[in-house]
Amino acid sequence: MTGEPGSGLGPLGRRLLAAFVVVALSSVIVLTVASLIGTARGLTAGEDVARQAAAVATANAAAEAYDRAGGWADADLTRASDVAAAAGASLVVRDANDANVNSGAEMMQGNGMQGNGMQGAGQQGAGRGGVVAPVIVDGVTVGSVRLGFGSPATATAQTIAWTWILAAAVVALIVAFVVAWFVSRRISRPLVRLATVARSFAAGDRAARAAPADIAAPGELGELARAFDATADDVARSEQTRRRMASDIAHELRTPLAALQAGLEELRDGLVEPSPARLAALHEQSLRLGRVVGDLAELSAAETAGLSLERQRLDLGALVEDAVTAARASLDSAGLRVSVDVPSGVMVDGDPDRLHQAVGNLLVNAARYCRAGDAVRVRVATDVASAVVTVADTGPGIRPTDVPRVFDRLWRGAADTDVAGSGIGLAVVRELVAAHGGTVTAQSDGSTGTTFTIRLPLALARR
Repeated sequence: MTGEPGSGLGPLGRRLLAAFVVVALSSVIVLTVASLIGTARGLTAGEDVARQAAAVATANAAAEAYDRAGGWADADLTRASDVAAAAGASLVVRDANDANVNSGAEMMQGNGMQGNGMQGAGQQGAGRGGVVAPVIVDGVTVGSVRLGFGSPATATAQTIAWTWILAAAVVALIVAFVVAWFVSRRISRPLVRLATVARSFAAGDRAARAAPADIAAPGELGELARAFDATADDVARSEQTRRRMASDIAHELRTPLAALQAGLEELRDGLVEPSPARLAALHEQSLRLGRVVGDLAELSAAETAGLSLERQRLDLGALVEDAVTAARASLDSAGLRVSVDVPSGVMVDGDPDRLHQAVGNLLVNAARYCRAGDAVRVRVATDVASAVVTVADTGPGIRPTDVPRVFDRLWRGAADTDVAGSGIGLAVVRELVAAHGGTVTAQSDGSTGTTFTIRLPLALARR
């Protein structure tokens, strides 16, 4: 077959077609054989019943003739012969000593019947073509009648029935093949198309996606197409993030490296004297470079925190209070007014070091971006099944359009270009909180401060 990619059945479609055809063929053969056998036996049984009834009727007629004549010598067997002839059989009547009372050939001639087959059957007695019935008068068996039938009447009926059954079997096989081909094609074509798309995606075509018809398909085929598209979107998004992250890291490292390189070249070439101020400036650039590298290492560790958490039952209020105490020096040096509302007894299951780091990063972020005289409020509360940590400040805030991106790696807002930092701290907070099964969100109107909210699952009550 030619046409669009995936228009053929493919190996899977051919195997499905073969399987469907084998099943259909087996079913048709079994049903055909069963029908033929059942029909033959049914027709034979019906014919045997009819022949036996004819023999009984003939025997009754012979018995009446015997009774009227008082014996076989003067018995008028005309009526018995008529009954046998009506059944299409030759008649032989025998007395109690098994001697012929009449001649089968004479009976056929007397009734206008022709054919040696029936005469021979009648003289041979009971067999496949003959039926014997006793002649009983006053409870005494005085003889027997033997009806000889020629070729079974069921042969023609069986031939007709078998012809129709075989014709129906052939039609059923053709229909089964057509339906099997259609179903196999419907199943295999989306898979072949999806395989083609997957190969294109693997070859670098990141825009390759499943066909709309496959996405809208019912059942597992549609789910598979949608799952592939979702996976492809995730891969494309991850690559884009990786490229952006590599660009951001290069940008963050380029500035201090360039400053260090320029300063060292000036010193090497004797353009400037190695004064304490000049060396201090170079040292500051090296520290900035070290902070960027340290932040990247911290982010990498946070992204794998779920594999290294040392969970224990802990009081979240006490942990947050310790984090505020640890960050107090930075907050005070920034000229911020800090208020703390952390009740005890809010229990969670988590790694105290990792949660301390997450809260500490929020406090350091507030110290970095708030203005002198701004207020920072730290609060711990509960909400249904969650423990809630809130760090709210009255600083300059974040532009509403930038809020959805504040937790992205290496992202810094346009207003943050004059503030030292790598844009990794909040990304670390998100990874650490997510590793504990929680969430972190940010809210800001861009002018009256920012509120960060961490939600963690409450610890289950111990019995």
